[in-house]
Amino acid sequence: MIESPQQIDTAVGPKMHGWASVLFPIARSLTGPGIRETLEYLKDLLPALEIQSIASGSSVFDWTVPDEWTIHSAYIEDEVGQKIIDFANNNLHVVGYSEPVNQWLDLEVLDEHLYSLPDQPNAIPYVTSYYQRRWGFCLSHNMRERLKPGRYRAVIDSELKPGVLNYGELLIPGKSDEEVFISTYVCHPSMANNELSGPVVTTAIAQWIQALPERRYTYRIVFIPETIGSLVYLSRHLDHLKQHVIAGFNVTCIGDDRAYSYLPSRAGDTLSDQAAKHVLRHIDPQFVSYSWLDRGSDERQYCAPGVDLPIATIMRSKYGEYPEYHTSLDDLNLVTPAGLKGGYLALKLALEVIEQNVFPKITVLGEPQLGKRGLYPNISKKRLSGGTQTLMNLLTYCDGKRTLLEIADLIGQPMWDLVPFVEQLKEYGLLDS
Repeated sequence: MIESPQQIDTAVGPKMHGWASVLFPIARSLTGPGIRETLEYLKDLLPALEIQSIASGSSVFDWTVPDEWTIHSAYIEDEVGQKIIDFANNNLHVVGYSEPVNQWLDLEVLDEHLYSLPDQPNAIPYVTSYYQRRWGFCLSHNMRERLKPGRYRAVIDSELKPGVLNYGELLIPGKSDEEVFISTYVCHPSMANNELSGPVVTTAIAQWIQALPERRYTYRIVFIPETIGSLVYLSRHLDHLKQHVIAGFNVTCIGDDRAYSYLPSRAGDTLSDQAAKHVLRHIDPQFVSYSWLDRGSDERQYCAPGVDLPIATIMRSKYGEYPEYHTSLDDLNLVTPAGLKGGYLALKLALEVIEQNVFPKITVLGEPQLGKRGLYPNISKKRLSGGTQTLMNLLTYCDGKRTLLEIADLIGQPMWDLVPFVEQLKEYGLLDS
């Protein structure tokens, strides 16, 4: 039975927001102690989560796993020893994967290593340089404008050396070896919608799936560093995934409360696409529908030519489309318990739609005599009530050739309203599925 939107646990939003609050300060990147600390926290919530690793320098298709990056401290101080910028205050202050530095520089030289946003003068930008060695600091443009000519000491105490890339993997078995694949990333530092909404919603979804008394499908859930992590995972499991995955979602930017968004798979017509659009049409008819040309996250890898997995994306405000994206303004005020609950609701309903999507087939010729079973009014009226009309519309398409999801779309009803009718008709022996 699919829970209606009104039946969603009201505590799930605050619970996820609490997890995000714990994870927010951790200095994450593609590799290193921050991602391990994050995965260990998630493992406490999902004990069956397995933390995997792959060595730096490993080839994954056309890419190479980078060296492991560890940062201990970073700051800029002026000539009297006053710290102007301190990584300890905000982990966005340092360009991700910065190589170590300890130099005195004139402001003109230092300025070449500074990043700010003139059109968002109060925001600290998020900047990375994973695959080319450099160093730099990020700061608000207002702070940058206040820097006075003179000499400054730039210190980044970091290490770049061979190590490992870590990711988390959770397999939840079902009756079938066909799989639903869910992927989210855990590599960004302190950003709430673009980073933490994905892993906390995915964790809550995983807990719900584990608690189900039975599951039709097997669920494969991964917590990875974006791009290189999905490539690593595909390089290790591609043949299996291509044979077994029937649907799946990339989970990102799913925690604010401004909008619902949908990004299709490259194919655009997979079961994942059908389920996502069906759910969003019924919970928010004003949802924003993007095209494959608007892609930008791990769907690029999962749907790449030759990979072609059926992976779609359900979001709240899409990455790159909200003003706080990739800045310090993407914080725990932007991501709310209500926003996280809404993201959880949309993803949960989409998974339930996939679980319950059958080919219902009527077992009698002609219309069944519903009245003798108490399923039809025993007095003739000009118009049938809404529930009876929905039941009759459902039955007229139960030919075993259409899925329940297709029928729901044909008759304009949310699938979660049709499932009780299907169960009732099966009890009377009127439907096979």
